[in-house]
Amino acid sequence: MMIDFVPDSSLYPFESRWFDSSAGRVHYIDEGTGPPIVFCHGSPTWSFLYRHIVKGLRGRYRCIAVDYLGFGLSERPAGFSYTISEHITVVGELIDHLQLDDFVLMGQDWGGPIGLGAATTRADRVKGIVLGNTAFWPIEPLANRAFSVIMSSRPMQRRILEQNLLVEQFLLGKAGPTLTAAEADHYRMVQPTKEARRGLTVMPREIRAARPLLEKLAQDVPARLGDKPTLAMWGMRDMVFRPKACIPRIRSSFTELDIVELRQAKHFIQEDAPDQIAAAIIERFP
Repeated sequence: MMIDFVPDSSLYPFESRWFDSSAGRVHYIDEGTGPPIVFCHGSPTWSFLYRHIVKGLRGRYRCIAVDYLGFGLSERPAGFSYTISEHITVVGELIDHLQLDDFVLMGQDWGGPIGLGAATTRADRVKGIVLGNTAFWPIEPLANRAFSVIMSSRPMQRRILEQNLLVEQFLLGKAGPTLTAAEADHYRMVQPTKEARRGLTVMPREIRAARPLLEKLAQDVPARLGDKPTLAMWGMRDMVFRPKACIPRIRSSFTELDIVELRQAKHFIQEDAPDQIAAAIIERFP
């Protein structure tokens, strides 16, 4: 199934583009000219999350922001399981389709392992890495694993499907970013039905189920990408990927690393501090 929602051009002033991947039709934007940057979102968001950053960078860079299958305006194909491994494959296919070379990859939340998974097998084409509030290693903290167990239970899976729980409570709830009513609707309207939300139900399970993939990434990222110029942008008030637990691991994985602490930002750094992020990218990758 495809999503009928048409974004407001005053909020999302980009041309929609489409790519027929091996698994389904993928929506993405491709704005500006210059060195390419690929933006990978997490759950339960979509490329709309990067709108401010893309507007700030498209005068200098070619900005490509993808919606994974099951997210945003992309297809919800029958037979697709929405695992992290499958998302990695599709993002890699898009990178190849666009024939990107010397590109920078930015990933936040699940966009970290998804983007890095695609980048590790294309390391010779990667110019640099930008990471924000993510982990590409097995998730060990008890709170994160408990979240996975609870959200994977039958009652909570039903609430994700029937009540759009991940969007309404975790993105648009009190702990989420400050958004206008119209901006909030842009997150709601791309997940309008139970059938559209199937991909959202998988992400919490993947915290535990994707452990073998994350164990491999924990080895492959330092080995294949560890010498790339890297920028870590961290929301210091994030309760999901806590700075004290994550930043040392990031430091140990990259030799050419700059860290920018976003003191007031929480988990969704692209909403909380887009201007700081854009400025840091310009400085790190002039």
